[in-house]
Amino acid sequence: MNAARRIRLPTLQGMKEAGEKIACLAVYDASVARLSEAAGVDVLLIGDSLGMVLQGADSTLRVQMTDMVYHARCVAAGRSRALLLADMPFMSYSTEAQAVGNAARLFSEAGVDAVKMEGGRELCPIVSRLVAQGMPVCAHLGLMPQFVHRMGGHQAQGLEAQQAGRISEDALLLQEAGASLLVLECVPAPLAATLRQRLRIPVIGIGAGVDCDGQVLVAYDVLGLSSGYRRFSRVFLCPSGPTPAEALSAYVTAVRQGQFPGPEQSLP
Repeated sequence: MNAARRIRLPTLQGMKEAGEKIACLAVYDASVARLSEAAGVDVLLIGDSLGMVLQGADSTLRVQMTDMVYHARCVAAGRSRALLLADMPFMSYSTEAQAVGNAARLFSEAGVDAVKMEGGRELCPIVSRLVAQGMPVCAHLGLMPQFVHRMGGHQAQGLEAQQAGRISEDALLLQEAGASLLVLECVPAPLAATLRQRLRIPVIGIGAGVDCDGQVLVAYDVLGLSSGYRRFSRVFLCPSGPTPAEALSAYVTAVRQGQFPGPEQSLP
């Protein structure tokens, strides 16, 4: 596809201003990236959630820059239109110099369009520095998985007035520092709706209600491939068809009973 037709940050800004919802999925490989694009997804997020979804860890904290660069390159290979957004992993942006060097790897080695960082007002100097160097930033507030120890687990945020006020203030400060997008995770829907109105930049929600400018889910959750219960996710597979687990079980049965491969999967 012609690169001029790719979705870019001004495209997302225009969608917000027109009231058109933005669809985002967290993906980790070229195959799912292609499927997502064919379905019309606007933003492909290479999330550090891969630490939990693909690597089997209980948090995102073990994910390294090498992991992010590798998976971002995989997703980029399957992208033709969607905007590529990549997470900066835990402790990869502790200083301005470190943030610039690591973000540059995602842009130059993987070809992403923007990077996402978790944190509030303390990140403003880093956001400004990256933007000044031509590297767009998406902010992330609310539940921030990289702060799981400080937050006492994967807990909803902004439930108390003081905490909600802090999130609101941080969002405005990050916007003024140059952030182009904001992800809000696991905050009350009224707080997200208010911020959507107050901010110029698009607000993408996950567990933040329907009144955001867009939504993001993990593709594995949408397809029913993840294990465990996730309150803010929904499996969107057709209920009349087999589940992924049933399809895998059917494969094992076919192998054990000598029904696979059949003539059509074998050379004559």
